[in-house]
Amino acid sequence: MTPASAFRRPLAALLISVFFLIHPCFSIYCDEDDCYDLLGVTQSANSSEIKKSYYKLSLKYHPDKNPDPESKKLFVKVANAYEILKDEATREQYDYAIAHPEEVFYNTARYYQAYYGHKSDPRAVLVGLLLVLSLFQYLNEWTRYNQAMDMVKKTPAYKNKLKALELERNGGVATKKKGHKQIEKKVVDEDISKELDLQIKGAEKPSLWDLLCVRFILLPYTLGKLLLWHSCWLWRYNIRKAPYSWEDASYLTRRSLRVRLDAWKSMDESTQEDLIQRRLWEKDNLEEYLLEIRKESKRRR
Repeated sequence: MTPASAFRRPLAALLISVFFLIHPCFSIYCDEDDCYDLLGVTQSANSSEIKKSYYKLSLKYHPDKNPDPESKKLFVKVANAYEILKDEATREQYDYAIAHPEEVFYNTARYYQAYYGHKSDPRAVLVGLLLVLSLFQYLNEWTRYNQAMDMVKKTPAYKNKLKALELERNGGVATKKKGHKQIEKKVVDEDISKELDLQIKGAEKPSLWDLLCVRFILLPYTLGKLLLWHSCWLWRYNIRKAPYSWEDASYLTRRSLRVRLDAWKSMDESTQEDLIQRRLWEKDNLEEYLLEIRKESKRRR
């Protein structure tokens, strides 16, 4: 193979690809034909000339008046060409596609938007999208949950808890493996993350209340509840200057320390109370507390 032939083959493939890409950008309107040629008018024809030509050709090629088998096909093509050219918007798009055949994707997108986009109700599309996303979300959460459960079963804590439950439910008498499997199945059917009291991320069963579609439906209620909460907070603590309740002080402390709710609940009450008493939601107190933590960490090293 000579260098010239090696160059021609990729060039030919490129030209063929360009042809198949550029060719359909205006042929999607009237197939292989030109819409103006089908109606026998020029591109500069006005709407009345297009309408007059269409009526003349539709009578000529109407299947009831023309027995020629090809007349039906021509009648459909003429009707399609008229549908495109009678509307100023679609005619403008068609003219643009003829003048700019290189803009393949843009012309194709405009065509399908004009002829198929209006048939889809945006509300139906939104509902369908939410349902599909919610389905994937639900399946993903179940996958994570099952993976977390598999990890739990491999831990010594799970096996020890399983043996303890087996002894407890059988009156302190150990059973054979068959009973062990029965008790294991029963534990698996329960919420293992709660049964073993293990804080494993993703070890919570998926809830329908957390799905996107449900959250979207409850969005007005959620926004109203959030607005009411902020209003009560502003009235109670910013206007009336009332002291923080335990729950609200806990919330402020968790937010200042960026501690998750489950991690906060796992702390003993004395630790929680000490942190709340420090009023860490105030900047100076928080900086002082973080400085103490750093010093303690260095001392231990």
